[in-house]
Amino acid sequence: MYEQEMNQLSEKMDKSITALKNEFTTIRTGQANASLLDRVFVEYYGSRTPVTQVASVTVPEARLLVVQPWDKTLLKDIEKAILQSDLGLVPMNDGNLIRMAIPQLTEERRKELVKIVNKKSEEAKVAIRNIRRDGNDFLKKEEKNSDVSKDVIKGMEEKVQKLTDNKIKELETVTEKKIKEIMSV
Repeated sequence: MYEQEMNQLSEKMDKSITALKNEFTTIRTGQANASLLDRVFVEYYGSRTPVTQVASVTVPEARLLVVQPWDKTLLKDIEKAILQSDLGLVPMNDGNLIRMAIPQLTEERRKELVKIVNKKSEEAKVAIRNIRRDGNDFLKKEEKNSDVSKDVIKGMEEKVQKLTDNKIKELETVTEKKIKEIMSV
């Protein structure tokens, strides 16, 4: 009975880690990455659509992104959306496609990015701790509403804590990897 609850807690914690990884893909590291444009939206037929759904985004070189829209009338809109994004990229429109050179990160910018990574990591840790709290609340309700012994509840609380510790270690590993990626020149 409690194994199902543990599996649900583990799944929720995994989703928090996956969400953090997705957040990290949008943080620029000085290398071109097509996922940088995942959060850039353009107005297309009356709805906000991600640039990656209206154009092909390629990485021909390590420090160059190329966006080629399937509909050439979107070039100006895509260029405008990239300029308005917080990516700090300067699009160059040649009439057929948009090229963006990824500038080398300065030491100051790298430190800012590390702060952002640490902040997002801390938010994910809080989310995992909230999931732990929900699990412990469930166990306390079970203790009050059923004949389950305190020893069983205590053992389950320890399992929840162990699961939380493991997920936070996994999250810290992901964070350290991203920081290393940002700080490498």
